[in-house]
Amino acid sequence: MSSTRPAMPTTVTGLEAEIAARRERLGHTIDELAHRVSPKTILHRQTEAAKARFADVATTPEGELRVERLAAAVAVVAVVGGLFVYRRLRRH
Repeated sequence: MSSTRPAMPTTVTGLEAEIAARRERLGHTIDELAHRVSPKTILHRQTEAAKARFADVATTPEGELRVERLAAAVAVVAVVGGLFVYRRLRRH
C-alpha cells in the first residue's frame, strides 16, 4: 500500500509556505477538537440525542403521538411521586 504524497518544495520560500500552511491546518484542527470537547457542545449533543430518543418512543413513524406510552410514563411518575409523598408524610 503506497501513499502518494505531494512533492516537497525545494526552495526556502516554498518550505516556509508549506510550514505556514501546515501550521494553519493544525490550528484549525485544534480549534475543531476544542469545540467538540467543550462542555456546552457536549451538553447540546446529549440534549439533541435525548430529544431524538424521546421522539422515537413517544411518536409513531408517521409522527402521531403514542398516547398509551405517554399514559404509562405519566402513571409511573404519579406512582413514584405518590410513594415519595407517602414516605415523607409518614416520617412526620
